[in-house]
Amino acid sequence: MVMQLLQKTQTIVRYQNRNGNIFYGIVEDDDILQLSSNFTDIVNKDIKFDGIRVKSYDVKILEPVKPSKIINFGWTYAAHAKETGGKANLKEPFLFLKPASSLIPDQGEIILPSSGLTNQVEMEGEVALVIGKRGKNIKEEDALDYIFGCTIFNDVTARDLTKKDPQFTRGKGFDTFGPLGPYIVTDLDPTNLRIVTTLNGEVVQDGNTNQMSLSIPYLVSWVSQVMTLQPGDVLATGSPSGSCPMKSGDIVSVEVEHIGRLSNYVI
Repeated sequence: MVMQLLQKTQTIVRYQNRNGNIFYGIVEDDDILQLSSNFTDIVNKDIKFDGIRVKSYDVKILEPVKPSKIINFGWTYAAHAKETGGKANLKEPFLFLKPASSLIPDQGEIILPSSGLTNQVEMEGEVALVIGKRGKNIKEEDALDYIFGCTIFNDVTARDLTKKDPQFTRGKGFDTFGPLGPYIVTDLDPTNLRIVTTLNGEVVQDGNTNQMSLSIPYLVSWVSQVMTLQPGDVLATGSPSGSCPMKSGDIVSVEVEHIGRLSNYVI
């Protein structure tokens, strides 16, 4: 059954059923419309509903995409740059990558490294862009056309290491330091989305992508001059101020309007 589902805003989820099989689906309230389409099919609007509906609470929600690369932009919010010792109001982006091994889904566990490795692990709630088509040397005015949808990212950071190391790979790259999800929402304006991060229910970050010192179209265009963007690549757009340490037993949640909430346990 072919469905014309991506003519408007849709919520896309990737999940595993009780038999261990992995599917993409369209979220409708508590229901998920199971698709026989893979990610490539979906971004090409070849949406096939296989006639099965499942309840979201009966399945395991996975990371919504398996990217070839996780591209991160640092210090895109001036207040966050100042609080972390970075450079505010950059003229060019501060760029780093996270490994795919850092990714965990909604409700997954952020595992703190041993105290011999780091003693200051912090959250950074962010809007993440999911690329929908291959792009190289993208013009800024065309950049939003390359975004399939938006999701939520928590750029977990060993702050003591990023302040010490000349580059961010170690402090950003531990396993489980990349919570992503739970959904991809299509047809959103990523330049005006509110981000609220809570730690054990208390608000610690409250910002909006309209506060970024570098625009999202510029970031997409700029990085495409460096590396070819592929469908499914994730671009994390940076964190507003309020990042703070987490400890074992904490629950950290990042909520982005029109997308949902990404919650993870710290152990």
